[in-house]
Amino acid sequence: QVQLIESGGGLVQAGGSLRLSCLASGRTLSTYPMGWFRQAPGKEREFVAAMSRSGGSIYYADSVKGRFTISRDNAKNTVYLQMNSLKPEDTAVYYCAAGTGWAILLRSRDYDYWGQGTQVTVSS
Repeated sequence: QVQLIESGGGLVQAGGSLRLSCLASGRTLSTYPMGWFRQAPGKEREFVAAMSRSGGSIYYADSVKGRFTISRDNAKNTVYLQMNSLKPEDTAVYYCAAGTGWAILLRSRDYDYWGQGTQVTVSS
């Protein structure tokens, strides 16, 4: 079993950048496909970005494509979400998640482990 801890959220002006981190403990992160999701107030949790276990496959939601980048540092057992050109509509609680298998996972129900979330607020 793996425990996930997100950090790096905060308040930023539109057009700014943040980098979210997801530190894994208990198991080696490289054995899991990883994903980032977000949930805004009154809305359902939505997919943001995902990376396969090998790192060879990466996928982004259309709403963040070209602005967000998912990456991992296996030596640090950490997955990152670099967020640039932030918009007010990016405001949400961001969650990282870990799944099982070799495929890239795009649905929240495919993930087994979740962090507690980190708040990102983008002001206009």
